[in-house]
Amino acid sequence: MGKKESYTSSKERISSTISFHSIAPKRVIRGKSAWDEGKKIVPFISRNPIFIGRSKQTLPLRKNIFSTLKREGVQATFTELEYDCCETDLKRLKTIALRESSDGVFAVGGGKVLDAGKLLAHQLKIPCITMPLSAATCAGWTALSNVYSEKGSFRYDQVLDHCPELLIFDHDFVRKAPPRTLASGIADALAKWYEASVSSGSSTDGLVQQALQMARVLRDQLLLDGQLAFSDKDSEAWVRVAEGCALTAGLIGGIGGARCRTVAAHAVHNGLTQIEDCQSLLHGEKVAYGVLVQLRLEETIYGNKLAEQSRKQLLTFLQKLSLPTRLEDLGLTSAMLPELQKVCNFACQENSEIHHLPFSVNRHELLEAFICASKDTDLISHSTEINVKSI
Repeated sequence: MGKKESYTSSKERISSTISFHSIAPKRVIRGKSAWDEGKKIVPFISRNPIFIGRSKQTLPLRKNIFSTLKREGVQATFTELEYDCCETDLKRLKTIALRESSDGVFAVGGGKVLDAGKLLAHQLKIPCITMPLSAATCAGWTALSNVYSEKGSFRYDQVLDHCPELLIFDHDFVRKAPPRTLASGIADALAKWYEASVSSGSSTDGLVQQALQMARVLRDQLLLDGQLAFSDKDSEAWVRVAEGCALTAGLIGGIGGARCRTVAAHAVHNGLTQIEDCQSLLHGEKVAYGVLVQLRLEETIYGNKLAEQSRKQLLTFLQKLSLPTRLEDLGLTSAMLPELQKVCNFACQENSEIHHLPFSVNRHELLEAFICASKDTDLISHSTEINVKSI
C-alpha cells in the first residue's frame, strides 16, 4: 500500500512538470510576394485541399489565389464560411471535405477563417495551410482555435495537435487590409505582455520567462512603431509591426505554452461577444478595452500603482489608433446595465481566464472596472458607484 501511494504521488509530481508545446508552423514564408514562393510548395503538402474563406471584401483576391492554385496543378474545392468559426460551419465543411476526398485545408482570410481551417484540419487529421489577409491576429500561426456560435458569441477554445504545416504571410496581400485590422492586431499583440506578465510573471519555468521577455520586447516595438505603421503602409515600421502582430505574437504563445496565460483582457473580449451591439467590433478592438479593464482591476483591487500609470499611458496610444477606450466606442453606455452585467457574468464564469489573475475578481468588481476603465479614480461619480453596487 505504501509503495502504491508513493508511486501515485511520484507520478503526479512528474505529470505536473510536463508541458506540451506546439511552437510554430513547420514552414513560414514571409515578405513581399511571398505567395510567388508559397504556391510552389502547396502541391507538396496537398493536391486536393478544401479552400476556405469568407469576407466579401477579400473575394476577388481569394478567387485570384484559387486560380493560381489550379495553374500549379492543385485541384482545390472552393468553399466559404457562412458564420464565424462555429460548429455549424465546421460540420458542413467536414461533409464537403469528405465528399471531395480533400487531403488538406487551405484557409485564406482573417482570424476566424484561419481558426476554422485549423480546426477542420485537426478534426480530419489532414495538413493545414494558412494565409492571413490581415495582421489582425496571430491565428495563422497558433495551434489553437476559438469557437463561436452562429451569432458570433464566444463558446470555447480548442487546443490543436500542432501548428499549421505552412503559413504564407504575403506583405502585398496584407497591405490591402483596412488600417483598422492592423490596429486590432496591435492591441491583441500588446495583450500578450499585459496578460502574461500578470498571470505568469513569477513563473520559474525557463521557457515561460523567455516568452515573457519576448512579449516585453514586442510591446516596446509596437508602442514605438505602432502609430507610424498604422498611418503608413509603405514604411519599414509597418513590416515590423505587421509581422510582430501576425507572427511574433504567435511564437510567444508557442514558446510560453499553456503556462503563459491570458487573463482578464481576453475574458472581457469573450464577454463582449455575448452582446449584439458589440458584434461588429474586431477581436483586437474588444481586447484593447479588455486590457484597460484589466489594468483598472490591478490598480483598484491589487493596489498596483504601475498599473495606473500604464493604463493612462496606454489610453493615449490606443486613441491614436482609433481603438475603443470608452464604453461608447463599444456601442455601450453606463446606462445599459443589463448588457454590462451580461458581459461581466460571462467573463467571471467558473472556467473563465479571468481567474488566472493573482487575485480574485467578482462580477461586481469587474463591472465597476469595466465602467471606469478610462476614468481617473477621482472622477468616478457617486451615482456610478451606486449603480454598480445595486446590481
